[in-house]
Amino acid sequence: MTHDSDILIAGGGLNGPALALALAQSGLTVTVVDAAPARARAEDDFDGRAYALALASQKLLAAIGLWPMLATNAQPMLEVKASDGRPGEGAAPFFLHFDSRELDQTPVGYMLEDRFLYRAFLHAMEVDPKITLLTQTAVTAQEVVPGGIRVTLSDGSTRLVKLLVGADGRRSGVAERAGITREGWGYGQTALVAAIEHELPHQGIAQQFFMPNGPLAILPLPGNRSSIVWSETDANAKVISALSDEDFLAILRPRFGDFLGQIRLAGPRFSYPLNLTLAKSYVAPRVALIGDAAHGVHPIAGQGLNLGLRDVAALAEVLVEATRRGEDLGAPDVLDRYQGWRRFDSVSLALGMDTVNKLFSNDNPILRAGRDLGLGIVQAAGPLRRAFMRQAAGLSGPLPRLLQGRAI
Repeated sequence: MTHDSDILIAGGGLNGPALALALAQSGLTVTVVDAAPARARAEDDFDGRAYALALASQKLLAAIGLWPMLATNAQPMLEVKASDGRPGEGAAPFFLHFDSRELDQTPVGYMLEDRFLYRAFLHAMEVDPKITLLTQTAVTAQEVVPGGIRVTLSDGSTRLVKLLVGADGRRSGVAERAGITREGWGYGQTALVAAIEHELPHQGIAQQFFMPNGPLAILPLPGNRSSIVWSETDANAKVISALSDEDFLAILRPRFGDFLGQIRLAGPRFSYPLNLTLAKSYVAPRVALIGDAAHGVHPIAGQGLNLGLRDVAALAEVLVEATRRGEDLGAPDVLDRYQGWRRFDSVSLALGMDTVNKLFSNDNPILRAGRDLGLGIVQAAGPLRRAFMRQAAGLSGPLPRLLQGRAI
């Protein structure tokens, strides 16, 4: 049987291109189908979107050859501070402080704007002869056939491939058509996202303020700029989103504080509802899910993209090793290896973040006292604190080679 390519990836955001590059560099042919225009996200204008890359994710980007294009625009995160507080009152006396100097490798991670990351992915895909990128196109149907899976596209054409990968987000059409169901719930919270310019330098320090209605993350960008991810109740967020920029800042300032001096907006504002959604399986016949298609999580620890890149590293290693052994890429036992590697880890982390959000997004005085004490104990116990740091940096557990910065 002749296949149009080895693998078709539905979704051209970030995880899909990362997987395509990892597979292509190991000799597999890949088609990436993206419903969005290719160049729209690669423009020069900063739109405010940025990601916290764990150190392991940076190693993956280096292993697939992208980091030289990204390093000059990446902001190292040298410290992470988490504290409990209320608007206008500042941080509680107990706080958790991660300092990159405690790790064998520094920094803890990097902040990188979406436009730079996507632009690097786009360029690398366009010049790789083993990758076919189809933009402004969507997968509309899929059918498992002997020896492969036939995928129908929105332009009416079909592609016969060995494996279909769903990297198409929390409402994954690939998962739905494969009969994969989901479980999850909403948080009653909305994330308000924006970039902020500030008067004083951030010194590469990421801040996480746990407020009664939800956490406020202040994440350092190059220069005197930071990205904020501000979780509020749905009702409050709806009102705040409708405000003018100046009124928005007036609400933000008591929460942000004055530790970075005067602040102002440095780009457009975004908002999106927060929920947890977990696929009950990461695989189906001739289908595998990665990223938000497998697990959509709360942004409380900035782990969404990092979880997706862990999927990328694990799936790429499983598929490349299967190819070298002469196995069928879509065989159930091959896909079960991927699911066995990833599902427990990602579900555990997702539910852990869910628990942290519920514990910290309230103003119960008993819970406040208990969590402040808990943070203080972690801070005081060096080995425990360093274990938390390694987990946040993505350096814990059995790591695929790409997350170690090694080729497959």
